[in-house]
Amino acid sequence: MKAFSIISRRAFVLGAAASAAASRLHATPSHLPIGLQLYSVRNLLPKDFDGTLAALRSIGYTVVEAAGYYDRGAKDFRGAMDRAGLRCVSTHHTLKELETRLDDLLDYAHSAGFEYIVCSSSGGMHRDPNAKGAPTLDDWRWIAGEFNRIGEKIKAAGIAFGVHNHTPEFATIDGTLVYDELLRLTDPKFVVFEMDAGWVFASGHDPLAYLRKQPQRFPLMHVKDMVKGDNGQMHSTELGRGLVDYAPILRAATGLRYDFIEQEEFDIDPMQALRIDAAYMRKLSA
Repeated sequence: MKAFSIISRRAFVLGAAASAAASRLHATPSHLPIGLQLYSVRNLLPKDFDGTLAALRSIGYTVVEAAGYYDRGAKDFRGAMDRAGLRCVSTHHTLKELETRLDDLLDYAHSAGFEYIVCSSSGGMHRDPNAKGAPTLDDWRWIAGEFNRIGEKIKAAGIAFGVHNHTPEFATIDGTLVYDELLRLTDPKFVVFEMDAGWVFASGHDPLAYLRKQPQRFPLMHVKDMVKGDNGQMHSTELGRGLVDYAPILRAATGLRYDFIEQEEFDIDPMQALRIDAAYMRKLSA
């Protein structure tokens, strides 16, 4: 456990850096609430669910996206959000869960008041369940078809369906970029995309290129800063500390309805880091 004084000094430095970086950026649309993907506090929620939600609200978060329900029924889950003054508007489930439990997940979503159900990951699924290794291009095309099928059913239930990315979606297979193929093959009537701009950046691609071309396909976004670690790999960090410039990204996201800060890794107290993240987003809207 780090000493509080060390954490406080480091947090102050990071906060100052985030504020300085943000002050150099042009203003971005200010109509969106400050949102958080609750995966960011996955280690805190099991210990104190209500207290963690209240702490998030106290530092400025007003909308959240679920990543698990922590053994709570839908009414209990929604009640906890209401007590904290938060709106949970979206939830994450893997493609495997959506394929096997969709009716139950739709019932939960209705009771909890979600507007979106998002596929968090395809989990490397294959058209042939006995296949091994990385998905082929034909597998990804099959996945796109599953997105359409699932999305049509979710839309019929009065909820929107989205697809979240990591880096596998930016593989190039037989000269075809997987993400481009998913955008091409999915029906905009049934499938929207939740761009994780941090992982787009980490994959070596430019979020702006997609947002400028098809902003209407991206009503949701994960706002995540990335920094290269000593091992050469990209890691999540506090907004303003890393390499991703969110001012032009958010300006280009003209179809955006909700953005969710997501920080996956921490080297300071998580709540202090999330306070820095929220302050960064407020600066962008100033």
